[in-house]
Amino acid sequence: MDNKFQKIRNDFPILKQKVNDEPLAYLDNAATSQKPQAVIDEIVRYYQNDNANTHRSVHTLGERATEEYEEARGKVQKFINAPESREIIFTKGTTDSLNLLAATYGETNINAGDEIVVSYMEHHSNLIPWQQLALRKHATLKYIELTADGQLDMDDASRKITDKTKIVAIAHVSNVLGVTNDIKKLAAITHQHNAVIVVDGAQAVPHQPVDFQALDVDFYAFSGHKMLGPMGIGVLYGKSELLNAMPPYQYGGEMIDFVEKYQSTWTDIPWKFEAGTQNVIGAIGLGKAIDYLTEIGMQNIADYEHELVSYALPKMLGIPGITVYGPHDSTIHNGVISFNLSNLHPHDLATALDMEGVAVRAGHHCAQPLMKYLGVVATARASFYFYNNRADVDQLLQAIQETKEFFKV
Repeated sequence: MDNKFQKIRNDFPILKQKVNDEPLAYLDNAATSQKPQAVIDEIVRYYQNDNANTHRSVHTLGERATEEYEEARGKVQKFINAPESREIIFTKGTTDSLNLLAATYGETNINAGDEIVVSYMEHHSNLIPWQQLALRKHATLKYIELTADGQLDMDDASRKITDKTKIVAIAHVSNVLGVTNDIKKLAAITHQHNAVIVVDGAQAVPHQPVDFQALDVDFYAFSGHKMLGPMGIGVLYGKSELLNAMPPYQYGGEMIDFVEKYQSTWTDIPWKFEAGTQNVIGAIGLGKAIDYLTEIGMQNIADYEHELVSYALPKMLGIPGITVYGPHDSTIHNGVISFNLSNLHPHDLATALDMEGVAVRAGHHCAQPLMKYLGVVATARASFYFYNNRADVDQLLQAIQETKEFFKV
């Protein structure tokens, strides 16, 4: 392993432990990432020194907390190259962001007979809000097909997105298939039909450089906990002209301008969508995580993870009885590898791997329509991050071999 990345691995205290008397090989990063000591220390520092409510107090602690909270917003803006910091809304996570959109932009702009276009690879968070909106509004929900190796069928996308389409909701990176979608091209197709594109970036922003202005997305959602930050913090980006036209999502403190007995007015974005006491330490922790990722370099992270996949994928494909879902070409397969082993249930497989210290995911991965599309009930999933190494891959491969021998599959 590159010395730089071996040194980085030492920044993550949780990785130093043993699980079931074996070194921990944490390969469930698509579910959540581990946290470096710098982020952990930042959380402790804030609670020990600056804890206060934001935007409401003129005392020193309140001013410091507000400054750090808004500074974190600026770090997010710079990290994703958004035009303005006021286009960054802090939420609880990707799921909260997408529900906010469906309940505001969706409720305002979708009418009977309109079309919403999604794909078969969507996480439930980027499917159910649009599915239920379509049901409420008597709109049509359409699915973009996949190619034989699990990539988005761009020809079908061009057919499915029409002048009746009002929203295209798509994952930037699949949490199951290990594919990255061409968001820039999809955005161009969407805008040709005067629709808006909503992107679920939960699996993209932590792993590769993402430039929102270059992609020309209308809305984009991602989560802090998948990119070294705390749980319970997320981001919704939206173009300012769209956000300004949207009604509030929740009502209460901080999101108001004036409140009279029988009517109220709302403050400006982003605060219009941040009612009540916010997850201040979540935002500050996310800001520290961004500092950490920026210092390493997102392109360096993407390149290193590609090296790991290029090492792991051919070896997994060479194991008799293994079925890998998504592209078998490592040049277009990212750090999510979903697989099954013969007729062994994925839960049994994951339990067996855990006994060897290997943490993987098993289940439908909040993508039941995709599982049905693939003709399976569930899969196991190994997902990598930049603090993983070839030893983790070798431990996974050895654990699979031992599982094969134990279950005689």
